[in-house]
Amino acid sequence: MICTVKSKTQTELIDITRNIQDIIVSAGIAEGVCMLYVPHTTAAITINESADPSVKNDILMILNEVIPWKAAYRHLEGNSPAHIKSTLVGPSELIAIENGRLVLGTWQGIFFCEFDGPRTRKVHVRLLKENFQR
Repeated sequence: MICTVKSKTQTELIDITRNIQDIIVSAGIAEGVCMLYVPHTTAAITINESADPSVKNDILMILNEVIPWKAAYRHLEGNSPAHIKSTLVGPSELIAIENGRLVLGTWQGIFFCEFDGPRTRKVHVRLLKENFQR
């Protein structure tokens, strides 16, 4: 399954928790695991606080300070900072599913991390159903 994400700015954290939860409900998975994978070299995925929007702004602020857009990068496309940020954050997450719901902490959400937008991107979603007898 694919979750399509459209970013609006160059660097952006987009909460996709509801989208992923909807996919799980549609698939009818009660117990199992959800694997998320971003097949882009200038984007990533992470889990962090979703209750306070300033957290994602703080994350982007520090990433942009540590990895500035302008520097003596050699990559000809000019998007080296996006490649570096995606390497640091990572392309995948693995989340348990219990009672048809993602197992996330009270304040946690799943964020697609855009580092070279705006673009239309994909998140691959794989659901593994637990098969066990009680």
